[in-house]
Amino acid sequence: MPLLAQQTLSLGTGDRHVQPIELKAPRVYTDRRRIAVIAACLWAALGLFAEGAAAQSDPPDPPAANPARPTVATPATLTPVGYLQFETGVQGAWHSPEFSSRFGLNEVIKLAVASRLQLFVIDEPWAHFRSDGRPGNGAGGLAFGAQAVVRKGEGASPTLAVSYAHSVYNGTTPDLDFGSPTNSVILLASADVKGFHYDANVLFNELTEGGVSRLQFGQTLSVSHALKGPISLTGEIWHFPQPFLRGNAVGNLWALGYTARKNLVFDAGFNRGLTGSSTRWEVFAGFTYLLPHRLF
Repeated sequence: MPLLAQQTLSLGTGDRHVQPIELKAPRVYTDRRRIAVIAACLWAALGLFAEGAAAQSDPPDPPAANPARPTVATPATLTPVGYLQFETGVQGAWHSPEFSSRFGLNEVIKLAVASRLQLFVIDEPWAHFRSDGRPGNGAGGLAFGAQAVVRKGEGASPTLAVSYAHSVYNGTTPDLDFGSPTNSVILLASADVKGFHYDANVLFNELTEGGVSRLQFGQTLSVSHALKGPISLTGEIWHFPQPFLRGNAVGNLWALGYTARKNLVFDAGFNRGLTGSSTRWEVFAGFTYLLPHRLF
């Protein structure tokens, strides 16, 4: 999402199999590489700043990470204020009408600047795919956004939030099931009920193809439960209409999580498409890491 999630929505070429895939886009890809280099330098500088500040005094134990991957749904709760969180993953997908196979790297970086406001970046820096018998390599999309909490909950009382993301680069690779929203608004709810944690999202995505924009109204619900010690199990069901195809993509996701430390969580799982226009199989693995030193 990233995998799947808002952070794992496939940021590629647009709605599924409407336009032919462009395997080469030299000028745009050069611009994309410049953006990637600038972004990497920025985040590296922030990390060095945090390490230097921490070296001046003994920092307290870091707060717990707030993982969003590997689900499609994003939690309504935010990351700890002032701490950078990285959600890093790899994803493989097979048997889609748009491609026969696809393998990509994805990254989501989050920073809560206040108790009710969080900024984020979603990026897929590289992907390899095979379509119509031809292999290809390219970059996925790049999007920036913000999430705001409108109601803080506790226990069974849900936390409610709203987020907005805008795509600044659409990428040169084929999409997964959801297409590539130019703009996305998400309503989010999260709560804990009798030992279970749920994240529910309602998504309003703007998909644009050939100068025509259409609304995509998606829904997703994920439920997590601790199994034993640091291990947890997550199940999810999601649905996205495909307005340019007059179809619907529906999937069922299962994942295991392992909390190695409270600021480091590993995950792995799979997703099974349930309709003819859904990607048949997806597998993924990754980790969420909260940088242990506060930036501000």
